[in-house]
Amino acid sequence: VQLVESGGGLVQPGGSLRLSCAASGFTFSNYNMKWYRQAPGKERELVAAIANIDGITHYADSVKGRFTISRDNAKNTVYLQMNNLKPEDTAVYYCNVLLRSAYWGQGTQVTVSS
Repeated sequence: VQLVESGGGLVQPGGSLRLSCAASGFTFSNYNMKWYRQAPGKERELVAAIANIDGITHYADSVKGRFTISRDNAKNTVYLQMNNLKPEDTAVYYCNVLLRSAYWGQGTQVTVSS
């Protein structure tokens, strides 16, 4: 199993970024996918999740209305569109899938600062 995140970077408050997570080593379309984040000195927290079959989504209250999770089963990729970014969104963002155990990508740094 391999999860490879990309798309992070430095952005000003109010800006946007689109994260991608390319998955391999398992049948992507069979599993729910999640994005987590971890800020310095804080615990890792769930940001968004998307179901495998019907695409039902779930968001943390802190990102509702600003972030959108989506998936492309043909490309084995899950995305996180982040709009109206705030300094408190600064964190390392991780892609996650739960098979018999949890798998994580290496993370991608998102920094929101003027």
